Amino acid sequence: NGSRTLLISAYLEHRTRTKKVCWFRKVSLQCSLRCREQLHVSRASVDIHWDHFGFPYGMADVSCPLPPACQAPTHVAVTSAAIRNPGTAAFPYTFTSCFSTMYNYTNVLQLVQSLEMLQFLGVNRVVVYKTNCSAETQRVLDYYSDKGLVEVVPWSLSEYLKVSRRAKPDQDPGDIHYFGQIPALNDCLYRSMYRSKYVALHDPDEFILPQTLLPLLERKYGVNKCYKFENNWVPSEFALTPPAPQTLPQLDRWQNVSGVNILNHVYIEPAPQKPVFNNYKIITNPRSVYSVTVHGVLRSRGSKAVTDCILCCRPRRQTELKPEQLIYDGRLLKYSGRLVSAVNGVLRDNGLLPKDAM
Repeated sequence: NGSRTLLISAYLEHRTRTKKVCWFRKVSLQCSLRCREQLHVSRASVDIHWDHFGFPYGMADVSCPLPPACQAPTHVAVTSAAIRNPGTAAFPYTFTSCFSTMYNYTNVLQLVQSLEMLQFLGVNRVVVYKTNCSAETQRVLDYYSDKGLVEVVPWSLSEYLKVSRRAKPDQDPGDIHYFGQIPALNDCLYRSMYRSKYVALHDPDEFILPQTLLPLLERKYGVNKCYKFENNWVPSEFALTPPAPQTLPQLDRWQNVSGVNILNHVYIEPAPQKPVFNNYKIITNPRSVYSVTVHGVLRSRGSKAVTDCILCCRPRRQTELKPEQLIYDGRLLKYSGRLVSAVNGVLRDNGLLPKDAM
């Protein structure tokens, strides 16, 4: 219809001196808010995120000041949730992971492995931004939604914009970066603001494996920090034998399940020489952050701390590497016994393995 504005979601931002409603959208000229049967029109302030990877459309926060008589609105268009006391110390969830974005997704086995691993690591809520997926993937998402672990957010940007499938316009032209990943991450940040103590922003094929527990990170680096985890690439092209006495579990029963078996991939790429950008991912207290991008924080109330690493199981980044140049990392194998048992149970429950499979 010729509009250059796409409203994604709306949340109350109480942390600034002027209370306001933040609308994640491209542009805006004014705000129309109804308060006590009166229409209030005001000029909106626009904060455009600089990190849009060169695509024509990018993320912006459009903030609407609230009328003095309506500082605690009861309803917000598009997204509504119970208003929580900003000072509360109790949260329904301790650790939320935000997956963005699921588009033509068929990697069922790795999704199940990821969701089970995340639970081992203390995650008790996962928000999945989904455009579309296979029938088997939907069955798994419904299963975890019924268990209360997963919240699926329909992500329909592709109905309004030409979404790119890659990170940069020269790799795949489009209106907006990688299926609208940045708006999804910011939506998850605000969606989790008073529902989760910590939030991790990463993809389904990534695992943040901290050597120390999050309370220890707070003691070491301080609270209200963004903890950045350096990416370690696990090439999915190679299934190499681990050094003795370690062995890979025999999992022939999974061969007919769509997707990557992460337990077959226990070698990482050597870290590229600095100062090559290494695709950090983050865990943060969402109440200390105003805006995020794919690999970090754009605006926050505190500083950042770099710690530990993240494992990323996907096709290799350094395409020239040979198998003998990879470095063994056996941390996933420490979880293999529990993981195999848990994954088998989920696959059986979803009809992806025979009921007698162990």
